[in-house]
Amino acid sequence: KREERTTEGGLDAAGLHNQLAPIVSRLSDQGIRVSLFIEASERQLDAAQRLHAPVVEFHTGEYAHAFLDGDSERVASERKRIADMAALAASMGIEPHAGHGLTYDNVQPIAAIPELAELNIGHYLVGEAVFVGLENAVRRMRELMDGVR
Repeated sequence: KREERTTEGGLDAAGLHNQLAPIVSRLSDQGIRVSLFIEASERQLDAAQRLHAPVVEFHTGEYAHAFLDGDSERVASERKRIADMAALAASMGIEPHAGHGLTYDNVQPIAAIPELAELNIGHYLVGEAVFVGLENAVRRMRELMDGVR
């Protein structure tokens, strides 16, 4: 079981559009590149586009849960959903990223999605670094990711 203490889902950019719009606008006006952490869905991606967010990070937690459960059908379905939304985001001019619950064991199928510009894998790497050092933890993750890019 994953034991991270963090968000367990993406921001509801569609449902919170009115609250997010002035915040995203103010940050953008200050030259800050805004990234929205969202679920990989057309509804959330459309909201990100309406908010003029240049970057989205797709939540990969359900993929990670499916992987831990050994549910290969769900793993494939979640990966396809993320890949489809990454392609759609790129076609909309939004830079797609992904992250949450990614590990040495499950990162390669996600890293192989060509449209993903970045993966965010902080918590797992810091945990691994306790045992092998940060440089070694990051090096191993990069080798796994680079092996499928």
